[in-house]
Amino acid sequence: MEREEQSMSLNSPLCEGNDVGLNEEGNRERGIRKKEIIEEVKRQLWLAGPLIAVSLLQYCIQMISVMFVGHLGELSLSGASMATSFASVTGFSLLLGLASALDTFCGQSYGARQFHMLGIHMQRAMFVLLLVSIPLAVIWANTRPILIACGQQKDIAEEAGLYARFMIPSLFAYGLLQCLVKFLQTQNIVFPMMACSGIATLLHILWCWLLVFNFGLGNRGAALANSISYWINVLLLAIYVKFSSSCAKTWTGFSKEAFHDVINFMRLAIPSAVMVCLEMWSFELVVLLSGLLPNPKLETSVLSISLNTAATVWMIPYGLSGAVSTRVSNELGAGHPYLARLAVCVVIAIAVTEGILLAIVLISIRNVWGYAFSNEIQVVKYVAVILPLVATSSFLDGLQCVLSGNARGCGWQKIGAYINLGSYYLVGIPISILLAFVLHVGGKGLWLGIICALIVQVFSLATITIRTNWEQEAKKATERVYDAIIPVDMGS
Repeated sequence: MEREEQSMSLNSPLCEGNDVGLNEEGNRERGIRKKEIIEEVKRQLWLAGPLIAVSLLQYCIQMISVMFVGHLGELSLSGASMATSFASVTGFSLLLGLASALDTFCGQSYGARQFHMLGIHMQRAMFVLLLVSIPLAVIWANTRPILIACGQQKDIAEEAGLYARFMIPSLFAYGLLQCLVKFLQTQNIVFPMMACSGIATLLHILWCWLLVFNFGLGNRGAALANSISYWINVLLLAIYVKFSSSCAKTWTGFSKEAFHDVINFMRLAIPSAVMVCLEMWSFELVVLLSGLLPNPKLETSVLSISLNTAATVWMIPYGLSGAVSTRVSNELGAGHPYLARLAVCVVIAIAVTEGILLAIVLISIRNVWGYAFSNEIQVVKYVAVILPLVATSSFLDGLQCVLSGNARGCGWQKIGAYINLGSYYLVGIPISILLAFVLHVGGKGLWLGIICALIVQVFSLATITIRTNWEQEAKKATERVYDAIIPVDMGS
């Protein structure tokens, strides 16, 4: 409205022939825009910083366990690494995707000041994710025969199966944890999440030391430590939500209303899960394909190093993604399409800057980075060749990450799922196979295929974002918020 009033004043008869008035109005508008941009940058960095820390700390829980297991021997390390990868593909990625529907539901409800609906949406998501975790737990319990059927060595499959069974309690905790994180994130409550994740991760080191070495449980102890740490994180966040005055309006206790309209939640949650899983699975598939190349030990080692490097630096744009998702959903829910559009423009500028700086760092350290993972000269040299490709993919991945965050904020998960399907499985993976196995480019070819997929993904998401009618998106957000309230009113 403020923009429209300014535009009308500039075009009114009172301003005709008055250059001084036009200049004053123009300067005022530029001043307002500059102030809004600075405020938006501050908001997003204030949100993104703690969200990056939360992502890294949660990621560290699994990595710390694997590091402790690494001291037990090569077989234990191989089994734990395989189990962790299997758990990510078959469980954690799916639960994260389903919970991402709350980016839309909770974010837009908060912007529309329908505060009580955030607690309802979170409870509904918890109910769905706990139900989904039951069949996933059955899959994890049968990790050993599944891996053997996929052609893995029997001894490694045995170790991985044992590790996965003791991780089953963490599956249920992880789903609840992601719901609590989304619930707080969409309210711009991020520092308590960072503190709780920090406490859980620090305690995780203690649990690993006690269970792996002191109690002599070996890799079972490391897996059990995962479960304990995730549940501690859930408990800490639940206590905060229950007793903090910041959540007094959004958490009003358990309600039967959470069981209403589950189908509507699933309509957004399933595409959201598909959107996340299709992307994460493609990177895991690249590592599996590397095992089929000549000299598979070298190729798999280098691709694993590259993937771990990319996954670590990905936490930065992932934090920005959460920030823009929150900002866009809040502003659309509040009926402020201009501010939602501004949030997207600001986060793209931040992502481009961050991506360029990160690429420069990765390229600068390419000749020494391999020593952090291996003392083999062949591995170090190969990592130096691959790292510029990782830098390129990380830059593109940062852009698609923030554009995907915007998609979640708007409720475009179904569109995002189609884009990811086409980008990775119709373009990226086929090109990877062509370059690696037909043209014999090797591991570089596999990573070049991923870069091609990211280019298509960024171009598609950017095209949709540029062509967005933000006023229409704000109307859709309002309809979504109040449609969700109808069952509550009918039941009251």
